Amino acid sequence: MIWSPAAGSIALLTTGGWGSAMLVGLARSLTIALGAFGLGLLIGVAGALGKLSGGAVTRQALDLYTTIVRSVPELVLILIVYFAGADLINGILTALGQAKIDFNGAIAGIVVLGVVQGAYSTEVIRGAILSVPRGQIEAAQAYGMSPWLALRRITLPAMLPFALPGLSNLWLIAMKDTALLAVLGFGELTQVTRQAAGTTKAYFTFFFAAGCMYLLATMISNLLSRRLEARATRGVAHV
Repeated sequence: MIWSPAAGSIALLTTGGWGSAMLVGLARSLTIALGAFGLGLLIGVAGALGKLSGGAVTRQALDLYTTIVRSVPELVLILIVYFAGADLINGILTALGQAKIDFNGAIAGIVVLGVVQGAYSTEVIRGAILSVPRGQIEAAQAYGMSPWLALRRITLPAMLPFALPGLSNLWLIAMKDTALLAVLGFGELTQVTRQAAGTTKAYFTFFFAAGCMYLLATMISNLLSRRLEARATRGVAHV
């Protein structure tokens, strides 16, 4: 009798297809998080370089972008970018005499979260680049390296140890932010969990299981990030 509640919870997860549905939802969450993190990383590199070496207009535009994104809650940004962006694109298509399009939930989630991630990545990478000793960049210039060659061979590898801790945190944030896409009706882990709990009324069982899935993904991510940091800082003198 002591184990009957646990047995009942396991039965709910293993029967009715809810357990497999949650695993599919987790896979979708991780796919969106990975895509959003990659897109945010590309935006972050471009944004950081623009802030450090761009013109006045470029720097001001990037300052406005990072300020707005970091000031407005992620949920509000998701709703604005998703619905306003869809209306804007379809409005342009209608004006051009083209048919409206339906947006793929996964692609929309990646784009929306990628825009949010990009603002934070911009500041993380900008700070990491500023942490690279100026002498290394001057040495590359003295050897006759072009700015892009110096960026690829000197600046980016040298700033990696400084950027990895912040980027690791952004990856964890991306994983958690996928739960916000439930408001758009996309079938990621949180949305599937809500459906399972609402159907079976076993709220604790399913949300506890979802929490454990997020925790497991976080623990694996932390392990991988520590290994990446150890590899990136190999041979680097610590003060």
